[in-house]
Amino acid sequence: MHRNEHLYAVILAGGGGTRLWPRSRKAHPKQFLDLTGDGTMLQEAYTRIAPLIPAERVLVITNESYVDLVCEQAPALPRANVIGEPVGRGTAPAIGLAAALLRQRDPNAIMAILTADHLIGRKETFRRAIAAAAQVANTPGRLVTLGITPAYPETGYGYVERGPELVTLDGMTVYRVLRFTEKPNHETAARFVESGHFSWNSGMFIWRADSILDEIARQMPELSAQLAAIAASLGRPDEQATYAQVWMQIRSETIDFGVMEGARDTVVLPVDIGWNDVGSWAALADELPANEQGNVVQGPHILLDTHDSFVFSEHRLIAAIGLHHMIVVDTADALLICPRERAQEVKKITEMLKERGMTAYLEGATSREA
Repeated sequence: MHRNEHLYAVILAGGGGTRLWPRSRKAHPKQFLDLTGDGTMLQEAYTRIAPLIPAERVLVITNESYVDLVCEQAPALPRANVIGEPVGRGTAPAIGLAAALLRQRDPNAIMAILTADHLIGRKETFRRAIAAAAQVANTPGRLVTLGITPAYPETGYGYVERGPELVTLDGMTVYRVLRFTEKPNHETAARFVESGHFSWNSGMFIWRADSILDEIARQMPELSAQLAAIAASLGRPDEQATYAQVWMQIRSETIDFGVMEGARDTVVLPVDIGWNDVGSWAALADELPANEQGNVVQGPHILLDTHDSFVFSEHRLIAAIGLHHMIVVDTADALLICPRERAQEVKKITEMLKERGMTAYLEGATSREA
């Protein structure tokens, strides 16, 4: 596996994680929860990249209210490498900010954009893919995306269509990107998967810092100017004031809409790395070991005639009779019960809580996680 002294990891860790309510709250969203028993999702994101990239070359971009939490959960990271945003502005500004900082630190910096709230089962394959992608990304102007080999026609993900083969490195083939497609309907998704030419858009990217900044300058000139103003203030007495003032003027945008769909030189490295974005309680249940009845259970419980269900309790005993394909999540101040196939609708519950002014159930952490 090729190790590159100019390769940096940028872990995005600022999301709110509402789809895993009621455990995930604004004060303690899912990236800071231990959902699998292997450490928090942020800790897992850091430890799986650590064998490839040392701590001094790992940056975390998060909300400023989570900076202390990141430092607490990842003490090996230099505190200066944990960047707090005054307010979330989407992935394009967050990635652009990291690129501007890294270009000043290392003009030859290559960035691996990673996420703090995904599960990846095949960690060694993941690291090999990052190392191979970094070699491909060293060509100026080239943007590499990791594509996930689709297991089924998912309508909740974006898709990447691959074109001609570009190169094979370490047994991994890289292809030109023909197009990015946003979340399709089921019929379209089924056609994509059947064709064998599409990957899920993982939200993980690899590129030179100067390459992404050049594309931002070409496609998002306003953001480019704002990032330049922040970068110019580094080391000056007004550094923090400039950052706070300029950041509040930045408009929200995703890297997909803002840059990737209109970029000039994009390639995709399709991988099968056991990836799961843990977008619902059902998705998490699929990742955890089940007992003989197909139940995934965390916490005290007595279950009778209950099958293929996910049952979680922080403290109280959960007693259930006759549940089939259900989700039960009990926290100190809220209890969620829903059919497993409707787990995606948890987001509607959080929206209703907002509408009814019951935001206390969205804001506070129900317990302190490791």
